[in-house]
Amino acid sequence: MDSKNYHECGFDSRQFLEHYASDSPDMAFEEDFLISPIESLRKTFIQGHINGDFLIDLSVGPLVHQLFAACEFFKHIIVLKFTDRCIMELKRWVDERTGAFHWGHVTKLHVDKEEESDKLQEKEEKMRSALQHVVKCDLEKENMMDPIVLPPADCIICGWLLNNISKNQDDYIRYLRKFSKLLKPGGHFILLECLGTTYYTVGREKLFILICDEDFIRKALVEAGFVIDRCEVKKRTSESDLIDYKAIIFIAGHKEN
Repeated sequence: MDSKNYHECGFDSRQFLEHYASDSPDMAFEEDFLISPIESLRKTFIQGHINGDFLIDLSVGPLVHQLFAACEFFKHIIVLKFTDRCIMELKRWVDERTGAFHWGHVTKLHVDKEEESDKLQEKEEKMRSALQHVVKCDLEKENMMDPIVLPPADCIICGWLLNNISKNQDDYIRYLRKFSKLLKPGGHFILLECLGTTYYTVGREKLFILICDEDFIRKALVEAGFVIDRCEVKKRTSESDLIDYKAIIFIAGHKEN
C-alpha cells in the first residue's frame, strides 16, 4: 500500500478522530495524544505570558482538543484547514449539529482537575465562541488564505501538521517560515509533533509522515527565526500498529523581533 500525503488525499476525517482522539475503549492513544499534550498546553498557558487577541491554529485533521486551554487566553481563534472534509467535520461540532463528534472526554480533562465538573457545558460554549472562523487555505499560495488577509497573530499552535505536509526537510523549514509570517514579532509558536514516524493510517488509507528527530526540529525552528523557550519529549506509551511514532515532542517558543 503506497503512502499518500495528508493535505492531498482528503482522508475520512471522522475515522481519523475515532482512531486518534476518541473516548472509544479501542483508542490506544489517550495518554500520548490527549492527556499529555493537554497537560503541557495547560501548564504553558497558565503561566500567563502567552495571551492576546488572536490565535491561529494549524493542526492536522479536525482536532480541537489542543485549543481548549488556549480559549481562556485569546479572544479569537482562527483555524486554518487544507481539506473540505476537515472543515465540515469541525464546523459540525462548532455549530452543534446532529452527528457531531463528541469532545466531552476532552472537556473533562480541563475542568475536572479544577474541580469544576459542573461547568462542562460552559467550557464547550466558551470554546465554540472563541472559534470565530474555520478557513480553507492553500499551502502553496504566498498568502495561504487568499483573498482573506489576516492580522498578525499573537500565537500559533501547530499540532502534528508539519511532518504531515512536508516531503523533505527543506519543505519543513519552508513551511515553518511561511507560518512565521503569520505571527507578530515576539509572537509565540507552540509545536506538537511526533518523532520517529514514517506513516499513519486512517481506515484503509496509509499516509506519509516525514521522519523527524528532536535535533532536526530544534534546528529547523532556529533556522526559521524562532527562539525555543521550553521543550518536552515523552516516549511513546501506546501499543498500536496504526502509526509508528517513537515519541511526542512539545515545544513552546517565540518569534525573534
